[in-house]
Amino acid sequence: MEAGEIFLLFVIFLLAVFVLVALAKSVRIVPQARAGIVERLGRYQRILTPGLAIVVPFVDRVLPLVDLREQVVSFPPQPVITQDNLVVSIDTVIYYQVNDPKAATYEIANYIQGIEQLAVTTLRNVIGGMDLERTLTSREEINNALRGVLDEATGKWGIRVNRVELKAIDPPPSIQDSMEKQMRADRDKRAAILNAEGVRQSQILTAEGQKQAAILSAEGDKTSQILRAEADKQAQILRADGEAKAIGAVFNAIHRGRPDQKLLSYQYLQMLPEIAKGDANKVWIVPSEIGAALEGLGTAVGKFGSALPGAGNGGDGGDGGPYGDGDADDDGSGVGDGGDGRDMPGAAVAGEVSEAADEAAAEGEAAVSAAEDEVQEALRAAEAASQGRGPRSDAGGSQGGGLGGLRGGGENSGNDTPHAPPAPPPPGQ
Repeated sequence: MEAGEIFLLFVIFLLAVFVLVALAKSVRIVPQARAGIVERLGRYQRILTPGLAIVVPFVDRVLPLVDLREQVVSFPPQPVITQDNLVVSIDTVIYYQVNDPKAATYEIANYIQGIEQLAVTTLRNVIGGMDLERTLTSREEINNALRGVLDEATGKWGIRVNRVELKAIDPPPSIQDSMEKQMRADRDKRAAILNAEGVRQSQILTAEGQKQAAILSAEGDKTSQILRAEADKQAQILRADGEAKAIGAVFNAIHRGRPDQKLLSYQYLQMLPEIAKGDANKVWIVPSEIGAALEGLGTAVGKFGSALPGAGNGGDGGDGGPYGDGDADDDGSGVGDGGDGRDMPGAAVAGEVSEAADEAAAEGEAAVSAAEDEVQEALRAAEAASQGRGPRSDAGGSQGGGLGGLRGGGENSGNDTPHAPPAPPPPGQ
């Protein structure tokens, strides 16, 4: 092969390579959400939109594609001094989006670095006017201030700042320890206050409960005392009423029994052994009324003796019956001689006297038994009246009569109260 042919083949190969490179450079494919800047001969010519684009090879130059999506960039912690001269470390996160690829390409060389430096300076300016407490509690205010300043400054760069967030605010370790102590003290204070409030409310409620309990207890005691007094009053009234009825019934029963001097004397003599009973009775004092009782019993026995046949009075002696002569003896015994001059035997006289005494005792015991029965009935009626508060009897006559009889029998308010009857005459008269 000659040298000319070799050179021709080489030239043809170079032309083919050139054509292929030119074709490759003239066809550009732009992805979605991307934008390309086309410079022709070093000057801005146009912006390539997503899709297939044709450029002039070796004349047009396509710059690196610009991402049109919203992007997130986190900046390293920056030391910032607060108004109260405390250094805090703040991490920021910025959300931005490129709106104008031409401005983002030609207005600033590196918009990421520009945004970072602008965020740091703005952050120091905002934090410098706040103290630590406000800085820790005003995140939203700081975010809005940073976003406003950055959005205004990056607008001419074709960039829109959507959001700025403070990721972390870290005070110095000593300040953190002091803050923890302060927070712990504040929490302890609030806990103590809440505990004191709880104790106070508990004591108030306890005192109110004790007050209400005392009031209710006092009212209950008052009502109980009133009811007890009313019950005592009614009981005393019923008891007095029953006692009055019992006294009236006893009085009426005694008067209906018509006791005489013989019965009273005999009962008095029967009570003397009861009076003398008891181991502690060393000395037995005979009451002065024993003489009157014996005198009454003697009189009764004398009356029964004078009623016997052949017994006369001391004056004329009578006819003396069949055993005497009717003349009085010299000793005034009242026993005269009979018609035939014979005296009555002592055994016969004693027998008559004993029979008379037995008859008197029998009559007295019958009268006492009847009186006791009536007294028991009266007491039962009085007890029933005091318990059941039954109908009252004719208290005007019976009670008045009873009290009148007890006081002497002369001022009796009842009309049917009997007086003590006279002693019955001895038998034989």
